[in-house]
Amino acid sequence: MQATTTWTMVSLRVVLCPVIVWGAHAGWDGRWLGLIVLVALIDDIFDGVLARRWACDTPALRLSDTLADTVFYLGVVIALWMREPQLLRGNWQLLVALFATEAMRYGFDFWKFGKGASYHTYLAKCWGLVMAVAVIGVLSFGGLQWLITVSLVLGIACNTEGLAMSVVLPRWKNDVKTLGAAWRLRKTMTKPATGV
Repeated sequence: MQATTTWTMVSLRVVLCPVIVWGAHAGWDGRWLGLIVLVALIDDIFDGVLARRWACDTPALRLSDTLADTVFYLGVVIALWMREPQLLRGNWQLLVALFATEAMRYGFDFWKFGKGASYHTYLAKCWGLVMAVAVIGVLSFGGLQWLITVSLVLGIACNTEGLAMSVVLPRWKNDVKTLGAAWRLRKTMTKPATGV
């Protein structure tokens, strides 16, 4: 039951992707679109908290959590394009850099590990929070446009850190919080086994 709840919470963000796109297309009030982003943010925070508390935070769940975030925020970008295209046009270089680093990271992870990474770094958490606040501000209140630029820069930094961590780690590992932690983990992973 507890595992089912956490999987449902992860799935909710995937379901909210077409909802926010449809809402933007249908002309919903921006406050409703902002509410969707807020629900997704709260869902993202608490699915991890509950999974750890209930001891059902498996690698598969953590990887699915990362993929659900990616799917949802692709929907957010589409919704922003429908509502505030000039904002994205004004940040097109950062947006291209973000998608490029994201694609490089996923491509490298699949090449090296056979699946995407799921590090849930502190930088990624910061990026998610800033991005959610920025999008809510823009869609619901018509403000905080500058924070979109900040969130794009954070996203590029987050993907760069994730790519560096994948280069450093000899094998797949979820929930590695920093590049320093990945480096320390590499030392233990590559330490030769001692015979008895």
